[in-house]
Amino acid sequence: MFNRRRITAALIGLIVLVLAGWFVKDGISGDDTKSSSTPASSSAQAKPSGAAKGKVAGEDSGLPVKPLTGLPSQASDTWKLIEAGGPYPYPRNDDVTFQNREKVLPAKNSGYYREYTVKTPGSPDRGARRLVTGTGKELYYTEDHYKSFVVVDPSR
Repeated sequence: MFNRRRITAALIGLIVLVLAGWFVKDGISGDDTKSSSTPASSSAQAKPSGAAKGKVAGEDSGLPVKPLTGLPSQASDTWKLIEAGGPYPYPRNDDVTFQNREKVLPAKNSGYYREYTVKTPGSPDRGARRLVTGTGKELYYTEDHYKSFVVVDPSR
């Protein structure tokens, strides 16, 4: 009886270890492909250049692409502030590092992303809408507080 329990416990432990290793391997290999898919640039908050006609920075992330004009008008207002370097409506919360804890955006080093509030009319606080920029000139928008994002094409 004692040997059966030990064997069962050992098998369960082995299964747990195999599954944990599989999840860790999958997470690491998934992060590596994501982080190497977008080239970094030294310019932090410039508009995407038209060097590759039709290419939008961040579109290789697999997220849907939307024109800036297809977002709420407050997103355009926030984009204009970003291009101008501020001032921002929430100075303690805007132009700060976005940690990407939800891992919806491509995995990058700390400090790669910056976030900005997109005002929500009628909201008593900052609301859930944000623009997030990447140092590779990407622009992302979320309307549900980081649960989902779209790539923004600011030229349209």
